[in-house]
Amino acid sequence: MDFSKLVKSLNPYTIKKGIAYLRQYGFQEFKVRFAERFEKEEVEYSEWCKSDDLTEAQRAAQKERVWENPPKISVVVPIYRTPEEFLRQMIESVQSQTYPYWELCIADGSGDTAGTRPVVEEYLKDDRIRYQILEKNLGISDNTNEAMRMATGDYIALFDHDDLLSENALYEVADEAVRSGADLIYTDEDKVTADLSERYQPNFKPDFNLDLLRANNYICHLLVVRRTLAEQVGGLKREFDGAQDHEFLFRCVEQAEKIAHIPRVLYHWRVHKASTADNPLSKKYAYDAGKRAVLEHIRRCGEDGEVTDTKFPGFYRVKYRVQGEPLVSIIIPNKDESSTLKACLESIWEKSTYRNYEIIIVENNSTMPETFAYYKEIDGKKGVRVVYWKEGFNYSALNNFGFSYAKGDYILCLNNDVTVITPDWLEWMIGQCQRKPVGIVGVKLYYPDDTIQHAGVIVGIGGVAGAMFVGMKRERSGYLRKAILQQDLSAVTAACMMVDRRAWEAVGGFNTDLAVAFNDIDFCLRVREKGYLVVYEPNVELYHYESKSRGYEDTPEKQKRFKGEIDYMKEHWETILSEGDPYYNRNFSLNTCNYTLRKRRDSV
Repeated sequence: MDFSKLVKSLNPYTIKKGIAYLRQYGFQEFKVRFAERFEKEEVEYSEWCKSDDLTEAQRAAQKERVWENPPKISVVVPIYRTPEEFLRQMIESVQSQTYPYWELCIADGSGDTAGTRPVVEEYLKDDRIRYQILEKNLGISDNTNEAMRMATGDYIALFDHDDLLSENALYEVADEAVRSGADLIYTDEDKVTADLSERYQPNFKPDFNLDLLRANNYICHLLVVRRTLAEQVGGLKREFDGAQDHEFLFRCVEQAEKIAHIPRVLYHWRVHKASTADNPLSKKYAYDAGKRAVLEHIRRCGEDGEVTDTKFPGFYRVKYRVQGEPLVSIIIPNKDESSTLKACLESIWEKSTYRNYEIIIVENNSTMPETFAYYKEIDGKKGVRVVYWKEGFNYSALNNFGFSYAKGDYILCLNNDVTVITPDWLEWMIGQCQRKPVGIVGVKLYYPDDTIQHAGVIVGIGGVAGAMFVGMKRERSGYLRKAILQQDLSAVTAACMMVDRRAWEAVGGFNTDLAVAFNDIDFCLRVREKGYLVVYEPNVELYHYESKSRGYEDTPEKQKRFKGEIDYMKEHWETILSEGDPYYNRNFSLNTCNYTLRKRRDSV
């Protein structure tokens, strides 16, 4: 624990906040959160920020750029009794932009504008600033809509009245708009103390991630939308006040043809006593509105599910209802380890609440008599069929062979060294896999000591690909709750992975050139190339006794084979390995598996 950070953070307000958190979540969760807050990072964000500002040369180059058909960006701000200092700093952060083609549209719903009008009027000599006093406070959504009606730009940027833009924010947005023609653009963000003395808690975001957006408004700030799209979807809705941006986002992404993410911290969310940035317990109605926004969105998408809260405010989970009672084919390769296989099967039989499944055991050159005795005991019973693969170990070939016997619409690849924890694990996975855009669903796996073995895969970690949050305690939620949130990823592990039959057939199954390592990563990437989503479903939990069956890379032959598999991945997936996993962020280190900040000198 970094005690210097602890001492620095202690003040009457943070102590009061901590007490509120303790009352809301209880001692165990408070202890976990306390430890997470004061952990030592690989590189401190405060140090990272020192090199985040523009150099004089960069600033000059941006200001001197000659634009051809530059997009005009309308920054819309509803203000309501904004403190003078915050109001001035907000306006001046727009005026200081290195990009000149903007307008600032301020709608003032303060009612008594004695504190705001004189301040704003001082800035009206800049003809890019427009100001409207509303007859009354219409609420956050309609106040924002009034500001949007003032806009004449090509794009609308939503901006809160007490926050700040980096000086290059609109330049980067305009550059992306010109380059890609995106309909919706968003950036990374961080928090800043009320007195602007410290930046902290950066939110480094993935590229567009539909399921993560359903779990939480991870996009938040800075959000920029093509004005015609904002008008098409009808602006913000007052019945979602508190989560109006989240709800608006859903309607926009449902219609947007292209969504772009700028992996730079360009927005600074000011933290003060009244803000939800610092007090997640202050606006419960906002989180209820967010839950309703998610529900209406999935219904518009033709999906059926139940949206519930996680134990953290503003974070949700969707359990998609299973349509019908489709057959699931569970494929389990096995060589000896009959006691391990027995534990796996008994956990399926005893804990599963979904019953329409078949189990295909792919026998692979076992030698122990007790293994074959166990096969004789189970074959033909409880939906089990044992089939025999007589060639050498090749995980890809074993699963493809098992698939040739599968009758189900959904194929579940399962290691023999896992045991089920979640009784309705199959319902969670089928519900996800039945969604039209989804091809693969992965789950959360633990070691027997209740530390995480797998919480999704990021391509590039460790050189090729790596599981996330390995070794983290089960009760922890990880960076911005990523370990517990449904989200789209580039890959998941085949230790427990459900596949839509259509997706399997579209790519022709697993690649047999990858006998041991990375076959599941390659498989997921090929399924993604066909346009399917790979979803991480953390609400399904299993124990995993990894490597019991196969062993380790401990012979020259195995090491040669492993090197060949690495070379294959680097050759065939060069683009994603060089450009970075779209579901990660280039500001994170690839040397760790826990969203650790990358040292600045290594940043792209």
